[in-house]
Amino acid sequence: MNDTNQIQRKLKLIHVVAIGLAYMSPFAVFDTFGIASDVSSGYVPLAYIVVFTAILFTAMSYGKLVKQYPSAGSVYTYTKNILNPYLGVMVGWVSFIAYLALPMINALLAKIYLSSGFPEVPGWLWIVGLIAIVTFLNIFGVKIAASVNILLVVFQTIVGVVFIYLTIRSINTGPEHFITLNELIPAGENFSGLFGAAALLALSFIGFDAITTLSEDTIKPKKTIPRAIILVASLGGIFFFTVTYFMQSLFPDVSVFNDIEGASPEIATIIGGNIFLSFFLGGALFSVFASGLAAQISASRLLYAMGRDGVIPKRFFGYLHPKFNSPVPNILLVGLLSLSALLLDLRSATSLINVGAFTAFSFVNICVIKNYLMNKGPRSFGFVLGNLVCPVIGLLFVMYLWANLDLFSLIIGGIWTLLGIVYLALSTNLFRKEPPQIDFDKLEA
Repeated sequence: MNDTNQIQRKLKLIHVVAIGLAYMSPFAVFDTFGIASDVSSGYVPLAYIVVFTAILFTAMSYGKLVKQYPSAGSVYTYTKNILNPYLGVMVGWVSFIAYLALPMINALLAKIYLSSGFPEVPGWLWIVGLIAIVTFLNIFGVKIAASVNILLVVFQTIVGVVFIYLTIRSINTGPEHFITLNELIPAGENFSGLFGAAALLALSFIGFDAITTLSEDTIKPKKTIPRAIILVASLGGIFFFTVTYFMQSLFPDVSVFNDIEGASPEIATIIGGNIFLSFFLGGALFSVFASGLAAQISASRLLYAMGRDGVIPKRFFGYLHPKFNSPVPNILLVGLLSLSALLLDLRSATSLINVGAFTAFSFVNICVIKNYLMNKGPRSFGFVLGNLVCPVIGLLFVMYLWANLDLFSLIIGGIWTLLGIVYLALSTNLFRKEPPQIDFDKLEA
């Protein structure tokens, strides 16, 4: 272990943005289009504008807090220091379930994609294979993993551009037309469906927050991470809107698909034939791989921050490999836990992401509001807008997302939270001993 037990700062803005975009898994826009179009009655592009606008308020809250606490712990660190140490541990505990669930989802998607092309290969082999490769790359350091992610994101972008080109060509040669501004906005009776689709699509933006766990890996994190957060959210929003605008123009009625929940391969075949379908599925696989790589990085950093603080056993979770400068035990543990994908389905794993992500989003906004209330200095209009109005709007949107969670998600979240409370009570002598604090001066760069 190195003397300072600190992660070396190697990541630049491009690396952090690539990891954030990979975590978001932009190709999910193709997988969710059918069901989102059905729910919104054909207003998916506007639904993405709505959710992007709402998520942007929470992204701004993350940007403010990472300047104050440049730590790998993300929302765990913010809540622990601004609200309450015990509450911070619980928020970190519940948030971790989202970081853990995404590698499971990516492994399950890899099995689905590859099993369709190679039905003779056992499905479990794809799950184990993806997790093993991701774990291997992450052990050798975040810089290598980030560089691989850059290449994967570039390939996905190329596939997306080709998809848009083929879609435009199909519109120009067919009876369809490009959606006008009037057609983009629904009539009054369709607004409920629009907001229902926005709640569904909010998960597309999970990823901009995960890069806050890379604060200690990043050069000049107080400047780089806030910029990366806004860039990731904005680039994702632009990509999602652009793709769905042309898809909605070509397919105003998704009832033409055999399976609206899995319409993307059908769309790829319609616009480009079997050759483009193969190219498109390659992009989908790269998306799954890149997202799994980024998710494991974020999960291992969150565990490292909690381990270094002594919240969970420090010797294991707070260990950095002296050569690779990566939390190898955490990476291996996340890999092993991800193998639970062998026992879960997509619905179960998605439920875990919902609970963890919405918890993180909620408390980030609450922390900014608490900072505002504790501030005794002058309060200009801009200060009130940025530190009270914006986080309140962000929090209200997240509360709306909570209200749309299904019962299964709430039950899973409740059980996981109860386990965390029991562990915290036992580790702090029934809450008579506070969790250790971290010296942030040592983390400055």
